[in-house]
Amino acid sequence: MSIIDERVALLRSLLEKKQLDAWVINGTDPHQSEYVCPRWRTRAWISGFTGSAGTVVITKDEALLWVDSRYFIQAQQQIEGSGFVMMKVDTPSYPDPYTYLKEHLDNGAKVGFDETTLTVFAKAALEQTFADSLVLVPQADLLDRIWLDRPAVPSQPVVDLPVEIAGFSRIQKLTMVRLAMVQKGADYTLVSSLDDIAWLTNLRGSDVSYTPVFLSYLLVGKDQAWLFTDPSRFSSDLLAAVQEDFTVLDYQQVVSTIEQTIAHDSVVYYNPEKINLALYEAMKGRKAVTGRDFTTDLKASKNDTELEGLRRAHLLDGVALVNFLSRLDRTRGSYTEIELSDLLKQQRLRNPDCIGESFAPISGWAEHGAMCHYSATEESNKVVQGNGLLVLDTGGMYTFGLTDVTRTILFGTPTEEQKRDYTLVLKGNLALASMRFPEGTTGYQLDILARQFLWKQGMSYFHGTGHGIGFRLSVHEGPQVISPKPVAVPLKKGMVVSDEPGIYKEGRHGIRIENIVAVREDIQTEFGQFYSFEVLTLCPFERDLIEVSLLSAEEKAMVDSYHRWVYEELKDLVDLEALEYLKQATARL
Repeated sequence: MSIIDERVALLRSLLEKKQLDAWVINGTDPHQSEYVCPRWRTRAWISGFTGSAGTVVITKDEALLWVDSRYFIQAQQQIEGSGFVMMKVDTPSYPDPYTYLKEHLDNGAKVGFDETTLTVFAKAALEQTFADSLVLVPQADLLDRIWLDRPAVPSQPVVDLPVEIAGFSRIQKLTMVRLAMVQKGADYTLVSSLDDIAWLTNLRGSDVSYTPVFLSYLLVGKDQAWLFTDPSRFSSDLLAAVQEDFTVLDYQQVVSTIEQTIAHDSVVYYNPEKINLALYEAMKGRKAVTGRDFTTDLKASKNDTELEGLRRAHLLDGVALVNFLSRLDRTRGSYTEIELSDLLKQQRLRNPDCIGESFAPISGWAEHGAMCHYSATEESNKVVQGNGLLVLDTGGMYTFGLTDVTRTILFGTPTEEQKRDYTLVLKGNLALASMRFPEGTTGYQLDILARQFLWKQGMSYFHGTGHGIGFRLSVHEGPQVISPKPVAVPLKKGMVVSDEPGIYKEGRHGIRIENIVAVREDIQTEFGQFYSFEVLTLCPFERDLIEVSLLSAEEKAMVDSYHRWVYEELKDLVDLEALEYLKQATARL
């Protein structure tokens, strides 16, 4: 029996003792984080699947893992040899996890869920789905009973983000939130999202890999604000500075403080998609106003200081990228996937303002590139040599911003299929980046621009085209998104998003081109205000993969214009030995 099957057997024994018929694991933490610290990597611990999204269902007889199209290949490989069965999200022949439970469990069966990772919104949705057929039983996490070496709640030191970098001080941001509270008729707002808290407090931590957040909750009242996190993580000077605006209490004191501080006739504003059931129980009896966290919208539109920091971060990143690319031997060289991402990391870290990587690098050679969120391990680490394509999706975390960039790198000689696929993806990237659009336009209205050329050839990709980007925070940030899903969030001035179409052919190759763009005001006409995108990423496209005959005259001019800009920005900053590569890579088509 594999270690995974042993863990599932232990969980099933607990289900029997607790008189439960199933247990659901969503793989997140009490803050609904996308990336979690080791303590809450529950999905990986029970199933062996290490992707960032997926749902596990354990019944008396079945162990099932639901993943979306980004992870079909990876998940199947990682659960191989265990009793787990992969289920495909948004695929017609596969029911979703909760429909599956309704169809396979007896009427009245009890489904358990960790109450700290189940939100108010999710609970209501599940109860509606289950209706009178199944009983939802939120409770303490059963994994605590069987995960004997489970990591503790982290408490790494936090650092201050000075106003010269953040743009606004803590008290200025608190004032913005309190104004929004007044407009909603709220006396308090409770915030659980870690990146929202980090933004509002101008603090950064390292409790979660690659994401500079710290485990905390935040309660803001009209006159007082409480930050719930381990006080020992602060230096004495920083604690004194933070306490000018926040009362700092231990992480575990959030429930008792809510119960004792908020009067029963008070109105509390919170986001039901972020607040877990343990917090909700503490607020019971108070009047509630619900909606997206005020801070989510405030931090989505970057201020001028943040935008300038992001531009500077991308400039430094461009230097590192060109220095890295110029040193590669594309014809006779031999590398590994991990070695290549490490070499790029080394170039980034040459600059003292680079703190590290902004997410776990994706370095996929040949067929691994067709797994769009592939993560190389020592076991899977392929040798990169000969003819083929490397999908390299990486990012740097800098003192004043972060980056996220994907380039598809050619080694050896390309096939006609590879050149055609790359050029179709490039055309989509250019079409989106160059679009002018009226105020009020949402991401899903623009998404087709990046897919149109692939669709015409009967091809597509199954991930979103663009995600929001944080400011020295999370590489994935809402509420804005560019995706086929009808998310009704208009793109506003200062929002920063990725532009990353791709194509993935299982067993052959993957291609993705990703630039980061910022929404800016463009022309104003009798039809209203229009916006456009400012491209922030500075890195040449792979010119030997461009099939020029497939580009229009306008598209050729766009590539040449982009490359002229890249060259002018970087020519005086890259290493002397990288200059010749930069000239060739940015030459006119």
